[in-house]
Amino acid sequence: MRPSQNYNMDKNTAVIILAAGKGERMKSAIPKVLHPVCSRPMLGYVLDLVKGFRVSKTVAVLGHKHEEVKNILPPGIKIVLQKGLRGTGDAVRQAEKALKGFRGTVLVLYGDTPLLKSETIRQLLTHHRQSKPAATVLTVTTDEPSGYGRIIRDKYSSISGIVEDKDADDYEKSINEINTGIICFDKEALFGALRKIRPNNAKKEYYLTDVITLLYKEGRIIEYISIKDVHEVLGINSRKDLALANGIMQKRINDRLMQQGVSIVDPDSAFIGFGTKVGVDSTIYPFTVIERDVKIGRFCSVGPFAHLREGTRLEDNTVVGNFIEIVRSRIGKRTLVKHFSYIGDTLIGKDANIGAGTVTANFNGLKKNITVIKDRAFIGSDTVLVAPVEVGRGAKTGAGSVVTSRHNVADNTVVAGVPARRLKTDGCA
Repeated sequence: MRPSQNYNMDKNTAVIILAAGKGERMKSAIPKVLHPVCSRPMLGYVLDLVKGFRVSKTVAVLGHKHEEVKNILPPGIKIVLQKGLRGTGDAVRQAEKALKGFRGTVLVLYGDTPLLKSETIRQLLTHHRQSKPAATVLTVTTDEPSGYGRIIRDKYSSISGIVEDKDADDYEKSINEINTGIICFDKEALFGALRKIRPNNAKKEYYLTDVITLLYKEGRIIEYISIKDVHEVLGINSRKDLALANGIMQKRINDRLMQQGVSIVDPDSAFIGFGTKVGVDSTIYPFTVIERDVKIGRFCSVGPFAHLREGTRLEDNTVVGNFIEIVRSRIGKRTLVKHFSYIGDTLIGKDANIGAGTVTANFNGLKKNITVIKDRAFIGSDTVLVAPVEVGRGAKTGAGSVVTSRHNVADNTVVAGVPARRLKTDGCA
């Protein structure tokens, strides 16, 4: 969700976002960080998180299909490339030149952790800033630590290292405190240690976690904070992870809308995309899909079994009923579109009635065309409107009519038939 405020973090903080990975377990041609969570690339949530803090610099480390990933990055983010995917340590090392001249705290984040909350990062940064250690690690305890790096502690319960799952022995695998991967570092300590680490592990990669072990051996202080919700730091590595993240993010979106005065009859079956705006006293019925970039006014009714795609705008008091798809269209105030319709690239005025089975045929095989239905128009059941076409104010179409392209219907007239023709009985001269 979008950050609602800027937190008063000092300018002595830089962020490195790691987004270079291929995501082999996703089995996809799409870069992992571009897979959508609630209709939005997962990386977008991390970018919003960073935007909420006033940091000095943000560096994105890209790699696999970097040109595609770069397209969603906002201005002001420094981009560096990891040419060979040789682990998180190597990825962070690529950001050193981009941080030349910077001194202070470096926060390492990941482009595949969209559920991370700003409150957690605020706590992590505050603790690190106050304690001034070499590193502050974000940890969490879970009953299912498999796949995650384990936190190793010394006899004084201080963090002495992190062992990745593939390199852990049986004892280490029994540890249920895990590394989330999100760590604050003193910049000089971080890059000094990165120059010393070696790929002595099962995957022959440079692990960022090896920096923690090295700093501990050098007598540097390692701090930590722990969180309770393991799902918040879920790294998405598979389609199963993606589905889990979608469900968690969907609950957050639906909860926020209900707190703002929207009725969602069954939150478990309302699928609402990131960035959707819904006015107070509107009702979303079950099995409704609302994609991103949709705006719904006040006192509207949507669903059940409705699909509102990107670019849909519903003005106040609109009713959009069951088994309807709407895309790139504006529906005016008090207009009814209640049953079995497809409305695409259409502008509908206020107080109109769109009958059951209405279809706007917006695509002619070459391009999408616009349909205009003006105020108080009455579109009969099973009407097909072949765009581009315009239906005038107060005009009517008979049931089963086909209004062909560019044969506009004048104000206050009635047309019917295939193709639709003006009826002499419409009372007009």
